[in-house]
Amino acid sequence: MKVLIACEYSGTVRDEFLKLGHDAFSCDILPCESNYKKEEYRHFKCDVTDMLREDQDWDLIIGHPPCTHLAVSGARWFTEGRKPWSLQEEALEFVQLLMDAPAKRICIENPVSVISTKIRKPEQIIQPYHFGHTTMKTTCLWLKNLPPLKHTEVVEPEMITMKNGKRMNKFHYDTFKLPKKERSHVRSKTFLGIAKAMASQWGSLDDGIVEKGELEL
Repeated sequence: MKVLIACEYSGTVRDEFLKLGHDAFSCDILPCESNYKKEEYRHFKCDVTDMLREDQDWDLIIGHPPCTHLAVSGARWFTEGRKPWSLQEEALEFVQLLMDAPAKRICIENPVSVISTKIRKPEQIIQPYHFGHTTMKTTCLWLKNLPPLKHTEVVEPEMITMKNGKRMNKFHYDTFKLPKKERSHVRSKTFLGIAKAMASQWGSLDDGIVEKGELEL
Protein backbone atom coordinates (compact mmCIF):
# COMPACT_ATOMS: atom_id res chain seq x y z
CA MET A 1 0.00 0.00 0.00
CA LYS A 2 1.33 3.45 -0.91
CA VAL A 3 0.77 5.67 2.13
CA LEU A 4 1.30 9.37 2.80
CA ILE A 5 1.29 10.71 6.35
CA ALA A 6 0.67 14.40 5.79
CA CYS A 7 1.85 17.05 8.26
CA GLU A 8 3.88 14.58 10.31
CA TYR A 9 7.43 15.36 11.43
CA SER A 10 7.68 12.77 14.23
CA GLY A 11 7.58 9.79 11.84
CA THR A 12 5.48 7.86 14.37
CA VAL A 13 2.65 6.79 12.06
CA ARG A 14 4.86 6.45 8.99
CA ASP A 15 7.27 4.11 10.77
CA GLU A 16 4.48 1.75 11.85
CA PHE A 17 3.37 1.36 8.22
CA LEU A 18 7.00 0.86 7.15
CA LYS A 19 7.45 -1.89 9.76
CA LEU A 20 4.57 -3.77 8.13
CA GLY A 21 6.12 -3.50 4.66
CA HIS A 22 4.08 -0.63 3.22
CA ASP A 23 5.47 2.00 0.85
CA ALA A 24 5.00 4.81 3.38
CA PHE A 25 6.18 8.42 3.40
CA SER A 26 5.76 11.40 5.72
CA CYS A 27 5.65 15.05 4.70
CA ASP A 28 6.00 18.29 6.64
CA ILE A 29 7.71 21.67 6.41
CA LEU A 30 9.79 20.55 9.42
CA PRO A 31 12.53 17.91 9.22
CA CYS A 32 11.64 14.42 10.41
CA GLU A 33 12.60 13.46 13.96
CA SER A 34 12.73 9.75 13.16
CA ASN A 35 15.18 8.07 10.84
CA TYR A 36 13.80 4.54 10.89
CA LYS A 37 16.25 2.20 9.13
CA LYS A 38 18.10 5.36 8.00
CA GLU A 39 15.64 5.77 5.12
CA GLU A 40 15.94 9.54 4.85
CA TYR A 41 14.11 9.65 1.55
CA ARG A 42 10.96 8.52 3.36
CA HIS A 43 10.30 12.10 4.50
CA PHE A 44 9.51 15.01 2.21
CA LYS A 45 10.43 18.35 3.75
CA CYS A 46 8.06 20.52 1.76
CA ASP A 47 4.55 21.90 1.55
CA VAL A 48 2.24 18.88 1.50
CA THR A 49 0.23 20.36 -1.37
CA ASP A 50 3.18 19.38 -3.58
CA MET A 51 2.40 15.74 -2.77
CA LEU A 52 -1.30 15.82 -3.67
CA ARG A 53 -1.00 15.63 -7.44
CA GLU A 54 -3.11 13.15 -9.39
CA ASP A 55 -0.02 11.30 -10.60
CA GLN A 56 1.07 10.42 -7.03
CA ASP A 57 -1.59 7.69 -6.84
CA TRP A 58 -1.79 7.34 -3.04
CA ASP A 59 -3.74 4.39 -1.64
CA LEU A 60 -4.06 6.03 1.78
CA ILE A 61 -3.48 9.53 3.13
CA ILE A 62 -3.53 10.21 6.87
CA GLY A 63 -3.51 13.95 7.46
CA HIS A 64 -2.69 15.81 10.68
CA PRO A 65 -3.48 19.44 9.81
CA PRO A 66 -2.19 21.96 12.40
CA CYS A 67 -4.90 22.62 14.98
CA THR A 68 -3.64 26.07 16.05
CA HIS A 69 -6.48 27.92 14.30
CA LEU A 70 -9.01 25.06 14.34
CA ALA A 71 -9.27 23.84 17.93
CA VAL A 72 -12.41 24.78 19.85
CA SER A 73 -10.23 25.52 22.87
CA GLY A 74 -8.76 28.53 21.07
CA ALA A 75 -11.96 29.86 19.50
CA ARG A 76 -12.14 32.76 21.95
CA TRP A 77 -9.08 34.33 20.31
CA PHE A 78 -11.20 34.92 17.21
CA THR A 79 -14.40 36.02 18.94
CA GLU A 80 -12.42 38.46 21.10
CA GLY A 81 -10.77 39.92 18.02
CA ARG A 82 -7.26 38.86 19.05
CA LYS A 83 -6.85 36.81 15.86
CA PRO A 84 -8.21 37.59 12.38
CA TRP A 85 -10.91 35.20 11.14
CA SER A 86 -8.92 34.79 7.94
CA LEU A 87 -6.51 32.48 9.80
CA GLN A 88 -9.33 30.08 10.62
CA GLU A 89 -10.68 30.29 7.07
CA GLU A 90 -7.25 29.42 5.63
CA ALA A 91 -6.91 26.50 8.05
CA LEU A 92 -10.31 25.15 7.01
CA GLU A 93 -9.40 25.50 3.33
CA PHE A 94 -6.31 23.39 3.99
CA VAL A 95 -8.40 20.72 5.73
CA GLN A 96 -10.78 20.63 2.76
CA LEU A 97 -7.79 20.31 0.42
CA LEU A 98 -6.65 17.21 2.33
CA MET A 99 -10.17 15.77 2.36
CA ASP A 100 -10.42 16.23 -1.42
CA ALA A 101 -6.98 14.78 -2.10
CA PRO A 102 -6.68 12.18 -4.90
CA ALA A 103 -6.46 9.06 -2.73
CA LYS A 104 -8.59 5.93 -2.37
CA ARG A 105 -8.78 6.24 1.40
CA ILE A 106 -8.30 9.28 3.63
CA CYS A 107 -8.20 9.99 7.36
CA ILE A 108 -8.04 13.49 8.80
CA GLU A 109 -7.07 13.65 12.51
CA ASN A 110 -7.65 16.63 14.78
CA PRO A 111 -8.78 17.44 18.31
CA VAL A 112 -12.30 18.78 18.89
CA SER A 113 -12.40 21.60 16.37
CA VAL A 114 -14.49 23.83 14.12
CA ILE A 115 -14.12 21.24 11.35
CA SER A 116 -17.18 19.56 12.87
CA THR A 117 -19.38 22.65 12.39
CA LYS A 118 -17.77 24.24 9.35
CA ILE A 119 -17.25 21.12 7.19
CA ARG A 120 -18.79 17.99 8.71
CA LYS A 121 -18.89 15.94 11.89
CA PRO A 122 -16.20 13.29 12.37
CA GLU A 123 -16.90 9.62 11.68
CA GLN A 124 -15.15 8.56 14.89
CA ILE A 125 -13.91 10.01 18.19
CA ILE A 126 -11.13 8.15 20.02
CA GLN A 127 -8.94 8.52 23.11
CA PRO A 128 -5.33 7.38 23.66
CA TYR A 129 -6.60 5.30 26.60
CA HIS A 130 -8.48 3.17 24.04
CA PHE A 131 -5.06 2.09 22.73
CA GLY A 132 -2.98 1.38 25.82
CA HIS A 133 -2.02 4.89 26.96
CA THR A 134 -3.19 6.44 30.23
CA THR A 135 -3.85 9.76 28.50
CA MET A 136 -7.07 11.64 27.86
CA LYS A 137 -6.91 13.52 24.56
CA THR A 138 -10.14 13.62 22.58
CA THR A 139 -9.20 12.92 18.98
CA CYS A 140 -11.60 13.18 16.05
CA LEU A 141 -11.23 11.19 12.84
CA TRP A 142 -12.82 12.18 9.53
CA LEU A 143 -12.80 9.07 7.36
CA LYS A 144 -13.16 8.37 3.64
CA ASN A 145 -13.52 4.71 2.70
CA LEU A 146 -12.04 3.60 6.02
CA PRO A 147 -13.68 1.67 8.87
CA PRO A 148 -13.47 3.14 12.39
CA LEU A 149 -10.47 1.97 14.40
CA LYS A 150 -11.14 -0.90 16.79
CA HIS A 151 -9.94 -0.29 20.33
CA THR A 152 -6.86 -2.41 21.05
CA GLU A 153 -6.24 -1.98 24.79
CA VAL A 154 -8.60 0.06 26.96
CA VAL A 155 -6.92 1.31 30.15
CA GLU A 156 -7.82 3.76 32.91
CA PRO A 157 -6.68 7.37 32.35
CA GLU A 158 -4.12 8.51 34.91
CA MET A 159 -5.51 11.49 36.81
CA ILE A 160 -4.07 13.79 39.47
CA THR A 161 -5.82 16.06 41.96
CA MET A 162 -4.47 19.60 42.03
CA LYS A 163 -4.30 21.90 45.04
CA ASN A 164 -7.57 23.61 44.06
CA GLY A 165 -9.33 20.24 44.12
CA LYS A 166 -9.72 19.96 40.35
CA ARG A 167 -8.66 16.79 38.59
CA MET A 168 -6.50 16.76 35.48
CA ASN A 169 -5.01 14.08 33.31
CA LYS A 170 -1.34 13.60 34.24
CA PHE A 171 -0.16 13.93 30.63
CA HIS A 172 -1.61 17.44 30.32
CA TYR A 173 -0.42 18.37 33.80
CA ASP A 174 3.12 17.32 32.90
CA THR A 175 3.12 19.23 29.61
CA PHE A 176 2.17 22.45 31.43
CA LYS A 177 5.55 22.19 33.16
CA LEU A 178 7.32 22.43 29.80
CA PRO A 179 8.37 25.73 28.22
CA LYS A 180 5.43 27.19 26.30
CA LYS A 181 7.08 26.66 22.91
CA GLU A 182 7.49 22.93 23.60
CA ARG A 183 3.95 22.17 24.79
CA SER A 184 2.23 22.08 21.41
CA HIS A 185 5.16 20.13 19.96
CA VAL A 186 4.70 17.35 22.53
CA ARG A 187 0.90 17.38 22.47
CA SER A 188 0.66 17.20 18.69
CA LYS A 189 2.45 13.87 18.34
CA THR A 190 0.36 10.80 17.57
CA PHE A 191 0.40 8.23 20.37
CA LEU A 192 2.19 5.02 19.43
CA GLY A 193 -0.80 2.81 20.27
CA ILE A 194 -2.98 4.77 17.83
CA ALA A 195 -0.28 4.66 15.14
CA LYS A 196 0.02 0.89 15.52
CA ALA A 197 -3.76 0.50 15.23
CA MET A 198 -3.86 2.60 12.07
CA ALA A 199 -1.09 0.57 10.45
CA SER A 200 -2.33 -2.88 11.45
CA GLN A 201 -6.04 -2.27 10.80
CA TRP A 202 -6.05 0.05 7.80
CA GLY A 203 -2.92 -1.44 6.28
CA SER A 204 -4.59 -4.84 6.08
CA LEU A 205 -7.64 -3.69 4.11
CA ASP A 206 -8.23 -5.48 0.83
CA ASP A 207 -9.09 -3.79 -2.45
CA GLY A 208 -12.74 -3.56 -1.50
CA ILE A 209 -13.65 0.03 -0.72
CA VAL A 210 -15.64 0.74 2.44
CA GLU A 211 -18.43 3.15 1.65
CA LYS A 212 -19.30 5.87 4.14
CA GLY A 213 -22.71 4.37 4.75
CA GLU A 214 -21.10 1.11 5.87
CA LEU A 215 -19.24 2.65 8.80
CA GLU A 216 -20.20 1.22 12.16
CA LEU A 217 -19.88 4.01 14.71
